[in-house]
Amino acid sequence: MSEDQKAHPSAARFARHPILPAARFARRSHVLTTISQVPRRIPDFGRGKMSSLLASGSRKPNLWSSARSYNNKAAGIPVGTKSLYDGSRETENCGVGMVASLHKIPSRKVFEDADEMLIRMSHRGGCGCDPNSGDGAGVLVGMPDAFMRSVAMENFGKELPGAGEYCVGNIFFPKDEAKMAHGKEILEGFVKRAGLSVMGWRKVPTDNSMLGKDPVDSEPFTEQIFVVNDGGKKGKVLNQRNFERELMRIRKLSEDEAALQDMEGFYINSLTPQTITYKGQFTPEQVSQYFLDLKNPDFITHMALVHSRFSTNTFPSWERAQPIRMMCHNGEINTLRGNKNWMYSRGGIMCSDYFGDDTVQLLPATSDNMSDSGNFDSVLELLTKGGDRSLPESIMMMIPEAWQDNKNLSDSKKSFYEFNSNIMEPWDGPAMVAFTDGRYIGATLDRNGLRPSRYYVTNDDHVMLSSEIGVCPELPDSEVKIKHRLEPGKMFLVDFDTARIIPDDEIKEQVASQRPYADWLKNSIDLEGWTKAAGSKRNKFDFTTTNRRLNMFGYSSETMEMLLLPMSVGGKEALGSMGNDAALAVLSTQPRQVSDYFKQLFAQVTNPPIDPIREELVMSLVCPVGPEGNMLSEPGPEHCSRLIVRQPVMTLEEMRTVKNQVYQRDGKDAFSTAVIDCTMPVGSGPQGMLEALDRICDEASSAMQGDLGVSGVQGVILSDRLSGPDRMPIPSLIAVGAVHQHLLSTKQRPKGAIFSECGDAREVHDFATLFGFGCDGVCPYVAYEALCKMNDEGLVEAKAKQPYSDHDLIQAYRNSASKGLLKVMSKMGISTLQSYKGAQVFEAVGLSEEIVDRCFTGTTTRIQGTDFDALYTDLERFHESAYPKNDNEMPLIKNYGQFHFRDGMEAHLNTPESMVNLQIASRTNSREAYKQFAKITNAQTQKVALRGQLKFKTTPSMKIPLEEVEPVENIVKRFVTGAMSLGSISQEAHETLAVAMNAIGGRSNTGEGGEDPKRFADNRRSSIKQVASGRFGVTSNYLANSDQIQIKMAQGAKPGEGGELPGFKVSEYIGMNRGTTPGVGLISPPPHHDIYSIEDLAQLIHDLKNAQPHGEVSVKLVSEVGIGVIAAGVAKAVADHIVVSGHDGGTGAAAWTGVKGCGLPWELGLAETQQTLVLNNLRDRVKLQTDGQLKTGRDVVIAALLGAEEFGFATAPLVAMGCIMMRKCHLNTCPVGIATQDEELRKKFNGQPEHVMNYMWLLAEDIREIMSELGFRNFQDMVGQTNYLEVNKAVQHYKSKNLDLSPLLTAASELNPESAVVNTTTQYHGLDKALDNEFIVGAQMALENGEKVVLEHDISNLNRTAGTMLSYEVSKRYGAEGLPDDTIHIKLEGHGGQSMGFTLAKGIFMDLEGDANDYCGKGLSGGKIAVRPKASVVEQGFVAEDNVVVGNVCLYGATGGKAFFRGKAGERFCVRNSGALAVVEGVGDHGAEYMTGGRLVILGETGRNFAAGMSGGIAYIYDPDGKFPERCNMGLVDLVRVEDELEVEELKGWIQEHVDHTGSAVGREMVGNFEDKVKDFVKVFPRDYARVLEERRKRDEEGGEVAA
Repeated sequence: MSEDQKAHPSAARFARHPILPAARFARRSHVLTTISQVPRRIPDFGRGKMSSLLASGSRKPNLWSSARSYNNKAAGIPVGTKSLYDGSRETENCGVGMVASLHKIPSRKVFEDADEMLIRMSHRGGCGCDPNSGDGAGVLVGMPDAFMRSVAMENFGKELPGAGEYCVGNIFFPKDEAKMAHGKEILEGFVKRAGLSVMGWRKVPTDNSMLGKDPVDSEPFTEQIFVVNDGGKKGKVLNQRNFERELMRIRKLSEDEAALQDMEGFYINSLTPQTITYKGQFTPEQVSQYFLDLKNPDFITHMALVHSRFSTNTFPSWERAQPIRMMCHNGEINTLRGNKNWMYSRGGIMCSDYFGDDTVQLLPATSDNMSDSGNFDSVLELLTKGGDRSLPESIMMMIPEAWQDNKNLSDSKKSFYEFNSNIMEPWDGPAMVAFTDGRYIGATLDRNGLRPSRYYVTNDDHVMLSSEIGVCPELPDSEVKIKHRLEPGKMFLVDFDTARIIPDDEIKEQVASQRPYADWLKNSIDLEGWTKAAGSKRNKFDFTTTNRRLNMFGYSSETMEMLLLPMSVGGKEALGSMGNDAALAVLSTQPRQVSDYFKQLFAQVTNPPIDPIREELVMSLVCPVGPEGNMLSEPGPEHCSRLIVRQPVMTLEEMRTVKNQVYQRDGKDAFSTAVIDCTMPVGSGPQGMLEALDRICDEASSAMQGDLGVSGVQGVILSDRLSGPDRMPIPSLIAVGAVHQHLLSTKQRPKGAIFSECGDAREVHDFATLFGFGCDGVCPYVAYEALCKMNDEGLVEAKAKQPYSDHDLIQAYRNSASKGLLKVMSKMGISTLQSYKGAQVFEAVGLSEEIVDRCFTGTTTRIQGTDFDALYTDLERFHESAYPKNDNEMPLIKNYGQFHFRDGMEAHLNTPESMVNLQIASRTNSREAYKQFAKITNAQTQKVALRGQLKFKTTPSMKIPLEEVEPVENIVKRFVTGAMSLGSISQEAHETLAVAMNAIGGRSNTGEGGEDPKRFADNRRSSIKQVASGRFGVTSNYLANSDQIQIKMAQGAKPGEGGELPGFKVSEYIGMNRGTTPGVGLISPPPHHDIYSIEDLAQLIHDLKNAQPHGEVSVKLVSEVGIGVIAAGVAKAVADHIVVSGHDGGTGAAAWTGVKGCGLPWELGLAETQQTLVLNNLRDRVKLQTDGQLKTGRDVVIAALLGAEEFGFATAPLVAMGCIMMRKCHLNTCPVGIATQDEELRKKFNGQPEHVMNYMWLLAEDIREIMSELGFRNFQDMVGQTNYLEVNKAVQHYKSKNLDLSPLLTAASELNPESAVVNTTTQYHGLDKALDNEFIVGAQMALENGEKVVLEHDISNLNRTAGTMLSYEVSKRYGAEGLPDDTIHIKLEGHGGQSMGFTLAKGIFMDLEGDANDYCGKGLSGGKIAVRPKASVVEQGFVAEDNVVVGNVCLYGATGGKAFFRGKAGERFCVRNSGALAVVEGVGDHGAEYMTGGRLVILGETGRNFAAGMSGGIAYIYDPDGKFPERCNMGLVDLVRVEDELEVEELKGWIQEHVDHTGSAVGREMVGNFEDKVKDFVKVFPRDYARVLEERRKRDEEGGEVAA
């Protein structure tokens, strides 16, 4: 027994019996009482006709497990048909708007403005194949009292009581008269039993003549119920708040009863006296056309919320349209699974003061059959009506701003947020939520602020807030007194009772000051402080048996050297390269960790990842753990009596503290734990493992429950410390997952914390899975032992060239793990570990349902695979490697060859023998060598990849003569080379690939590093120009010289992350092409600045199509569960081409966690995409391409049969050019000159275009031979024909024998026989309607002859991407040089649409009087933009510098030109600017992020996190109050004064230019007194840029060449 075990209070039970717990934790015969056993109580309701509901028990019908079948049924998939499509993965993004009268004066104008706002955001919604079938739209209005009174009198001949004393509810019924009658009976019954009266029913007048087939087919009956608060038979009139509460109860019980009676289509849109919702499966234009009430001139209201929906598939529904009951939402809740699990489990401790025991009638508040917005709305309603929290307080609780490291927050607000973090985790994800309860109407942004939200306040005190400005075109600027934006984490709130807009600070201070939160927080227990006070010390390690533990827990020498050592010495995860070509865990014949079966999910398209480096300030790992309080009760100190864990990877000392100490407060136990043994006897067998899991779960449940007279513990520690020669450890992930799910199901999970003291967790992915499946804290004691052993043996000092203490090593390792966790969370767009915990954002690949259902309930596992029997076999093999039979010698640490090929160990796709044969074939054009390469590679594929488990269905009769098969000249045109950037590989290698692909008629891809413009006119030109988040080299000229523009949403080797190029690979040449500072490492931001949702991807597609009207726009996705519905959304966003990349793609540099732990095989992603596009009737619109370790003809043909028309190759062409897979790409030491910028190593490159060409020709011949065998003459005929594939059972083994690949092989045509299965048509991009067509006609003299022209036009928010097609015309004629400045002067008036001036070319000046939306000047390419308010408006007193004139993400990726904005800009201004001059009068958060060049002058305040990642260019901030330093991210910059005379004059000149173009009053005042004003400027000067300037100055002095 270890010292740690001996020291624990429960040591006696360990000694007596290693399995059974102490008596007080023993399994009891009685069953734990949970709410699920309490009968449903409906006070005074009786039973009568409600008996079916009452008899069902307290729990609502559990709809979670039926969500997939429900959604798939809606898609028309026959019951029993296996496919990869999962309708529950449907996501949505939207346009949101609000109009309100501050004085609560109803008018027709309020509704008409809201309706116009909705219509003018149509481009933010989606529609399917039929333009008359929308994704959903609706309007929520304040109860139109006068209209409803007239309706009641007309229909019932009765007078309604006073406003607030009646309710009109809008109800959907199934289109069946009998069911509708029964639905009415159900609802009326609950109304009467609540002591209320039903005045009557009214059929809502509708007109469906404008609807498409899909919405008509699913159209419900819509009727209104009039409910009166008159006391009914009871004669007791409720007060207004309780009236609302009873209506909520009535709605929930009625919908429950309808669900129990299988009444599909019964849905209550709204049932409240304050508001009413009209919505459905409409386009925005159809809402007021369909509901005739809305056309009635007497329909007046004082407020309205509008919403248009962009769904990622074409099976939207009437009920999922928004607004919902209290809110509408633009965004996505990334932590939804965890939020739903926690809310369900809280049902065991939740009790409303009003509803008492009947609180159960409101639960569960969440369901898988609701969208994320629906779940959020339901919980929001529960908080406000089930409890006593106000609407603003509830919103603050569910979507807290980033408070942990925010120096600008008051202490009271921080205390409020910290207190409420003890009650509920954030509903995390990018979100703009608009909300109302009748008294308030408002909106809030999540902490990242990625969603746009602008608002106007008019002179007559009307408020208009929406996703865009210009949506009420009839509103003249002269009537607007305030133009502003909603800021990250802030709240916009209208209080109708006080008739004013309450500022964010005021409302939050008011809420935060209601209770003594700071005093209550003293009840919290800080783990670090507790450990320090306890004086816990770790014991010394006994290294004599360490090797046994390392082998038993699956460590290898690679683990030690490639993962642990870099994490502890370098302080960050180790980088790798060339991707992951090792076997999937389920296909591996080696024993594998359970975490290896899980792949991290990541954000792409429908929501954005977060930048964990430059925007770390919005992220946090701090978590309260342990018993939660009742969230519906009055808040008090008991709610925060929890343990605060600041770093979830716990130290040995912290673990000893929670194991061995009991924290006491006022003489009572406040935090104690029980240790649960997570080992089993050797030889237990699979059944013994299951019995051990049962024991562990029972012990955990019993420990938390306590016993008669004995309180339960506040935490359980799942420990495998007892493992040894006679006992095997149960994998920590299995134990944690099983206990977490068990406690969720018994609703005990909120009663205590789960800690893991485990030997198998050591790398970031291990920790991520543990926390993702519910663990509260992990102590990786064997990892610590391994580190200290390496230190003891001198390996650390040898690596680091300096000594380290064990303490420093462990701290560095923990810090590295923390950074890695933040990155994993950020990939999914999750900001806080508290929200990530239990969110289950993983897919299991090759894990059986029996394991998933038991331990990871609700996690996707689509192809089955390893079961408990196989898992136990692996555990036995690990244990035997530690304790070999009949061998007492200390074993060596194993090397399984997971990272590098090792003969006889883990299988890899690339082997030395196969590479030799490929290089011989490529250099000699030898068919024999190629065939040997293909034979070896195909054999390896059987051991490594899913396609290796398939075989072709062939018969001799199918074969056709080879000469009848399509020639190689046609087939090679379907080939592309991978997106390997200039920088990751050398100039010589990059150009060789381009020359080769151009020669054969295929296409090469620039990658994200740009391309030297000198190549545009010759055979070195890459046809595919990639646009990634770094925007390197993206100019109008770059885009104009493309055949296809590829949007890099994700990269197979590291999805959810930006590209990475180490500083030593950024040479002068690379820096010139990328517009960055030489020698400075480049880690691109994840794709979130302008691709944070499906409608914004649609906008970027539109931008790029305008930039190259004659080329394709492609979107590169990475395989993950749900990629099908994402691809459907991309097709609806009018992409021409979609790439599905596999997880095993190559990379120049990436952390191993991303390479190994993220993304799925392309086989799954491609098949799902094909099936979903066909199912949605979208396949004909787009071409499909796939990539990821494609090498042989067999690979290509399988990909084609699964649905691909084009194919990407990267590793194989590199090998053909000479790559020998040293995996040194990230080190710049490639010995063959391919993946290096070192000039000497580049000389060793001897690859030739012919080598790549030979490989491609040989590959095409291989494909032709297989086509001949299968009987296909034309390649296109082969696409999507999965019936030519079947499972090859001969290659399966003890793990893979249970794989079920039938969902992969389901023919898409079976799902929708009417749909095409290949691309047959083109997308309509609407370019013929663009305003630029008029610009081009008007600018002909300038384009043809260079003559100056002046054009004048009105512009609106519907005129998106203005100036871009004109820029294309300039670039095609004049290249990067463009035209002389101001040759084309376009004078505009109005509201600039999104992306105004995108890649505006040199010579064009867009001069706007008015304001502009998001992305103004994005990619500015030498042109000039000025935006200013109208002079007449300024003369009336409008103060431009106090108001917002342009939106978010302006000048993102600008490479040159000038921009002048009179007024403030939104968030993320000048991100990745590399060459433009910008002058603006204030910016939001994250300004100048990742800026690498250019100049930025800000004549007002900035938001937080300015200059994060800024490595080039200079910013000048006017800061008379000295506030700027605390808002600046000082990681890469210094702040200095502007003192150089030339620089002072230059700065003054820029401000004068700003005055000349905009009439800026602020600028004019500064210029007039610049000698004094310049003293208040702060110069933001990147240190790396200063270094480069100094180096260039010295070179210039020495007569050396000065780099560009």
